[in-house]
Amino acid sequence: MSLIHECFVLEPLGPQHNEADHAAWTSSIDHIRATPGFPDGEWPPREGMSLEDNLADLRRHAADFVSGKGFTFTVLDPLDHEVVGCVYLYPPEGEGDVIVQSWVRSERADLDEPLADAVAAWLAAEWPWKKADRCGR
Repeated sequence: MSLIHECFVLEPLGPQHNEADHAAWTSSIDHIRATPGFPDGEWPPREGMSLEDNLADLRRHAADFVSGKGFTFTVLDPLDHEVVGCVYLYPPEGEGDVIVQSWVRSERADLDEPLADAVAAWLAAEWPWKKADRCGR
């Protein structure tokens, strides 16, 4: 399952993305923290994390994907396949069907709204959820 858009491609996030994912979010911590959907101020950690800890996180997301507990996608540039962001689809603790969060690297901030809008359209067209919490988008 993936989303192909003229400006980006989504594919399931996994351990193979570790170094590129780590580089993407560590270069954009303040930008991500200012993105709608990341209001708790806990992620990403200001002090960063080691590549080993990031790999453990990616393995957890991949396991969630396989088990259907949640679905995390890396956002890739369609030309050079550079990691430019991430999309998370996880069940809420409260009402609704799914919580949708996304971020992009600060130098690719122009993709933030197009990504959020494309994901919303993709959810409506191809996913079973009827009530998505888009975290203020």
